[in-house]
Amino acid sequence: MFKGALPGFRDFYPQELAERAFIMATWRDVARRYAFVEYDGPPLEPLELYTRKSGEEIVGQLYNFVDKGGREVALRPEMTPTVARMVGARANALRKPVRWFSMPQLFRYERQQKGRLREHYQLNVDIFGASEVAADAELVSCAVDIMRAFGLSSRDVVVRVSDRRILQAFLESLGVPTDSVPGVYGVIDKLERQPAQVSAEKLAALGVPASAVERIVTIADVGFDEIASRLGGTPSAAIVDEFGAFLRYVPALLGGDTSWLRVDLSIVRGLAYYTGIVFELFDRSGEFRAICGGGRYDTLLQSLGGADLPALGFGMGDVVLGELLRAKGLMRATEAGADYWISGADEVPLERIMEEAARLRGEGRAVEFALREQSLSKQKKAAQASGAREFVTLSNDGTHG
Repeated sequence: MFKGALPGFRDFYPQELAERAFIMATWRDVARRYAFVEYDGPPLEPLELYTRKSGEEIVGQLYNFVDKGGREVALRPEMTPTVARMVGARANALRKPVRWFSMPQLFRYERQQKGRLREHYQLNVDIFGASEVAADAELVSCAVDIMRAFGLSSRDVVVRVSDRRILQAFLESLGVPTDSVPGVYGVIDKLERQPAQVSAEKLAALGVPASAVERIVTIADVGFDEIASRLGGTPSAAIVDEFGAFLRYVPALLGGDTSWLRVDLSIVRGLAYYTGIVFELFDRSGEFRAICGGGRYDTLLQSLGGADLPALGFGMGDVVLGELLRAKGLMRATEAGADYWISGADEVPLERIMEEAARLRGEGRAVEFALREQSLSKQKKAAQASGAREFVTLSNDGTHG
């Protein structure tokens, strides 16, 4: 006898499925309000689609195999390569900017831990063909409005925003050697997960000047004013101005609410293909993993052999979000139970009950009834247990009780 699902996979009983449906309905509603159009792609893709983007090292994290046609394939671990492939295939025919969203099930073979399983559902929202910083603001605003639609506020969630170009320029202004920047990114990405002394030692080993080590270890405290002061008058000044516009545009899209954003240069995002503004959403308490993450990846389509189109997007998984909603008492489930339970008084034939059930179902109502003859008291108990909203009793004279 099977004991349960595979490690890292979930069974969705009606209650759990209703909660997932609640999350997905909210995702879909907000995405459509932002004029994003839904799409989907295959759950199985050529392995090369992922190794070309992320390198051969990603294979250890995939469910990959050779299919019966001798092709190396993998269950999709993320949606961005698929959507990049799809947009690239029809780039000339698509109206720009392309505004698409999807809610795929994704698979990764990795160690299970809090907030991370081997499968999950994820909202992906992407814009293609827009280089303007207003598109970055639109994307972040959409993610925040999803939080608000779930009943979360800026007291619960913060959006930590950065820019890969500004981070690189800031590090170089501190004297970090250019060839050490990628390694420094890796240290910064782990600042919250390792002791400051360990981070400092790793930075020194990368050739970072001693005078810069402390500022990098505390780089999360660098605000926009310090960025503007340090990089003003440099070749990066225009990028800083663009980032400043982004910081104005997001609150404008949120009705003037400035409380969601926090500049945080420690947000580098682990994926190397990001090229500009990046962001992650976290609960303020720091109890959970990132709720959402994304940014601009202007060179990805071309690197995958597609069109040269600017692009940006984010992903929001159902696992961490679900944990947060439950912790805040905000998880909802679509109502179960029929609209009507149809019962029959003594000697009302089952066919009569079925005919009434058919009539109501034809009107779009959800209807249940006892599948065999039972006493009226048993039918009432069954109706109560089912969660039916109305109990209807048919009599021999054709009346309803």
